[in-house]
Amino acid sequence: MLEFLQMKFTVTLKKEDGAEEKRVVEATSRFDVYAQMEKEALTVVSLTEGGGGLGMPSWLNIKLTSGIKTEERITFAKNLSAMLGAGLTLSRALSVIERQAGGKGLKEIVTTLEARVKKGDAFHEALAEHPKVFSPLFIAMTKAGEESGTLADALKVVARQMDRAFTLQKKIKGAMIYPCIILFAIVVIGILMMIYVVPTLAATFKDLGAKLPQATQTVIAISDFMSSHVLIVFGMLIGFTAGFMWFSKTKFGSNAILAVALRIPVIGTLVRETFSARAARALSSLLASGVEMLSAIAITEEIVGDNRFGKVVGESGARVKKGDALSAAYIEHPKLYPVFFGEMIAVGEETGQVSGMLSQVAEYYENDVEEGTKDLSTIIEPMLMLFIGAFVGVFAISMISPIYSLSSQI
Repeated sequence: MLEFLQMKFTVTLKKEDGAEEKRVVEATSRFDVYAQMEKEALTVVSLTEGGGGLGMPSWLNIKLTSGIKTEERITFAKNLSAMLGAGLTLSRALSVIERQAGGKGLKEIVTTLEARVKKGDAFHEALAEHPKVFSPLFIAMTKAGEESGTLADALKVVARQMDRAFTLQKKIKGAMIYPCIILFAIVVIGILMMIYVVPTLAATFKDLGAKLPQATQTVIAISDFMSSHVLIVFGMLIGFTAGFMWFSKTKFGSNAILAVALRIPVIGTLVRETFSARAARALSSLLASGVEMLSAIAITEEIVGDNRFGKVVGESGARVKKGDALSAAYIEHPKLYPVFFGEMIAVGEETGQVSGMLSQVAEYYENDVEEGTKDLSTIIEPMLMLFIGAFVGVFAISMISPIYSLSSQI
């Protein structure tokens, strides 16, 4: 491999005695790092691109995006699989896709892939040069497909896996958009009423010399502050929103939000089933494509993420390396992965059909999450109505009760 294709990775490793070691490894891709470490009988605990240098706080790290939509990547895998299945050579299939590509970003990447393939380089090595576009799962399954002579089938599995994950993600986001918009609208309307409506009513009460109850005085006091500091109020609103978004993207923040979500009825179940579906689908696809078990587990851990669910996946890899069953780690964590998840893997191990059983588990939980998002919408809507009703009720009682008091005095 030419030196300019090498990339540096900072890797935290766990030795057989349990001790951890941190080192910088040069490799062509993340998958290559896992392969190297496996030869040395080491377990990858964490892996990041870049080696050495000055560390920066997480809030200063800017995550670059590829600029290529997920739909484009799915279409790329589907079309390439179809053309290879029809008998086209890889270079010719890439040439056709390059001419058909609508986005400039994808067109440029496919052009570089075609050039590398024509030079005689392996396709998965060419893909590994674009880690922000092609995931470790995509690269690993492509490599397995090339080595087994079933690249078309491997790409078909990749496309199906990406499509199902993307569809599931869209449905979950779709279920959450409506309540978020309603809550945001309530906050904005509430602020506007405090700034423009309440001061008018307060002036009227003052002119009439009305005796105000404590609730009304509190509302007016808040209104006075907001009216006098409009820029500060809207600045606080924007700052809170931006701060929450930043917090949710940090490791601590995302894990804290995850911990809270797991304790909420219905939502907690939905979160568990979403992560279960993601882990099962990724591991099933990798094993079905011929990826070695430990490498498949390591890649699945990266896909699931650096959270408590991902740690269980990593733990399962360490257990398998010691000779334990794959299902052992999942069975020991029923609060994260449902009992059904671990038991079905155990059945797959007993029958020698781990990949097939994981595929069934993934499909089961994907369907369950799909139904769960529909139920979530039906639960959230009445809760929102109650919240809105309570907000309007408190405001109405606070501001209307002095009017009734005045009318009774006339």
